Amino acid sequence: MGLIKETNAAYYSGQLVIKADSPTVYTFGNTKTSDSGFNTELVSAYDGSMSQIGPLSNYTLINLTTGVTFPEQETGVGNPSTNELVLAPGATTVVNVGDFILCQLKENTIDQNYGNYSYISLNDIIDNFMVAYTGQDQILTSVKRSQVLFHAKRSIQEFSYDTFPVMKSQELTIPPSLSLPLPQDYVNYVKISCVDSNGVLHTINPLYGLSTNPTELPIQDSKGIPTQNSFGYNNEAQQSKTEERWKSANDNDITGNYDPFENQGVYDYVWWKQAYGQRYGLDPEVSNINGWFSINQRTGSISFSSDLTDKLVVVKYISDGLAYDNDMKVPKMAEEAMYMSMMYNIIASRRDVDGGTKAFYKREKYVKTRNAKIRLQNLKLDEIVQVFRGQSKWIKH
Repeated sequence: MGLIKETNAAYYSGQLVIKADSPTVYTFGNTKTSDSGFNTELVSAYDGSMSQIGPLSNYTLINLTTGVTFPEQETGVGNPSTNELVLAPGATTVVNVGDFILCQLKENTIDQNYGNYSYISLNDIIDNFMVAYTGQDQILTSVKRSQVLFHAKRSIQEFSYDTFPVMKSQELTIPPSLSLPLPQDYVNYVKISCVDSNGVLHTINPLYGLSTNPTELPIQDSKGIPTQNSFGYNNEAQQSKTEERWKSANDNDITGNYDPFENQGVYDYVWWKQAYGQRYGLDPEVSNINGWFSINQRTGSISFSSDLTDKLVVVKYISDGLAYDNDMKVPKMAEEAMYMSMMYNIIASRRDVDGGTKAFYKREKYVKTRNAKIRLQNLKLDEIVQVFRGQSKWIKH
């Protein structure tokens, strides 16, 4: 029996029509817990008792028989596991038994539903592990589900850093303060880019030690000794002098950039014309026009150089896969690696498992993780060949 239970209309258009068998309760099903319906959990701004619990619902409800659209405040989710919607007491919308009811997912909800088949949820990972690797005649004859859950989350966390990185990106505009707060689920940055008028990304380089963001700012006395307050702690300055100087720095003084048509400069037009391409001694780390950024641990923010004010940037970063429910899913190409990682991590601390078995599963964990990394690298021969062609290499394939 096939695994896909969601209809094409439900997947591509976010539409599902049912025939009402009750004037007040409408069940649209959830393929995660039943055999048909949406693959998305319906979320309402109101609960079953019509108390507002959120800013916006992720669906619109329409009575196709009468052509009436339900007001948002008149429906709520009665049972999330079956996507059961209930009509509010005293609602103005009238539904008769036999009416056809359309549930239309909103656009952003439909977008989030695309591509989910390539992933498996954490709950499914745990259920499959309990069935296949625990019980009578298995290595793990008895193990608590809570223990399996712990190691599953730890495996996702470790795999998220390098095996199947949970990469996210935010599009932000740099304010005059030249500082942006770190994303809420930030672990490490991947790439920060400036977006030009054509939408092309230009990499912004880290500081490379060019400047810094001090983590402590003690106030000193005339002898240079940090001063303390009445509680015995060092007095701290509100702002770093290093950061203030960096904000007002002229990038041309750092990169060596110049205007060839400025006759008063060291490199005037005549020099530029005669010696074009003969300038030496540049430091590649600082010779760029895209600006710089740094991770300011003291303020929990990303600091940018002065030339990037009001520029549009894209911050690409890694999370640990545990911040939100939607993040806690595993690519199916790495499913076996998850099982082996969970198995080894569980038996590693058990006294009833011999050393040979532990060594075997340690090796299995390594092999499956390596296979998952190779699969998820997503290398395509044609793409590799195209890159080499750009280097004027003759490639036969």
